[in-house]
Amino acid sequence: MSVVLDFARARPWVWSFFGAAVVWLAAIAFTGGYGGGGMLTAALSLAVFMVVVGVGQMFVITLGPGNVDLSLPANIGLASAVAMKTMGGDDRLVLLGLAAALGCGLAVGVANYLLIWALRIPPIIATLSASFIIQSIDISYGRGLQIKPPPGFAAFTNLQLAGVPLLAVLTVLFTIAAHVALHRTIWGRSVQAIGQNIRAARLAAIRVEPVRFATYALCGALGGLNGALLAGYFRGANVDIGNEYLLASIAVVVIGGTSVSGGKANVPGVWGGALFLVLLLTMLNTFGVSAGVRFLLTGLIIVAVITAAGGEARGR
Repeated sequence: MSVVLDFARARPWVWSFFGAAVVWLAAIAFTGGYGGGGMLTAALSLAVFMVVVGVGQMFVITLGPGNVDLSLPANIGLASAVAMKTMGGDDRLVLLGLAAALGCGLAVGVANYLLIWALRIPPIIATLSASFIIQSIDISYGRGLQIKPPPGFAAFTNLQLAGVPLLAVLTVLFTIAAHVALHRTIWGRSVQAIGQNIRAARLAAIRVEPVRFATYALCGALGGLNGALLAGYFRGANVDIGNEYLLASIAVVVIGGTSVSGGKANVPGVWGGALFLVLLLTMLNTFGVSAGVRFLLTGLIIVAVITAAGGEARGR
């Protein structure tokens, strides 16, 4: 038992997977074992989108206290409209549409950094302000947009292999690459060093501003990609398609064991946090819980999982 606890203490992300497993088993018990496999498949499908934006948010949060991207929902909404309008329902234009969504998200990320760097205002204020501007553009550009995704692209985003969503498989490969980037590259190590102590990072000759620029740009680009994938999965763009990913992108990062004070990140935990949140909402819906109670229980359970993980003391 002590070996298991020591393993979990050394790897805070284990708790997020444990929480996801408990929720899944509780839902199965409630339904008498019916639909457990389908529930897991659906959870994997929906968790993909939380993981994509969660990884970007994780890198930003790892930069240190106060670093967070609150423009993600507006970014996702605008990118979904840009992608669908660029594709125009034509499968031959899918790659162009994806490139347009990435470019849109990248521009948002760069704009966020420039606001932070040029105006010297806290990231939370800069990205929140940017979200209102982006949302206004999105409403003007995407309001009433009824363009459906190309049939091939929609089929691709919903494709399953032996009950496992193809997007989930690709996202696992993406998170492996993100883990390598975090721990094996100069940029990833610089992100962690800045989060641990920005003054010491500067004294160690780390180019702080280029690293922060790249981090916010990456987060924005991943938000743009997520917008395109969501539009394909749900078969159409929507101004509000990214609304749920503001708190969700932060919650999966924190539940997954990343330190909110920066300097310590856990890529595997983003998956655990995403599965936990999706399965939790599924379970509460299965129980017929009202929306207000769902929000209350979700908040309480998230606090419980973070506490079980040792909170901030264990995350650093």
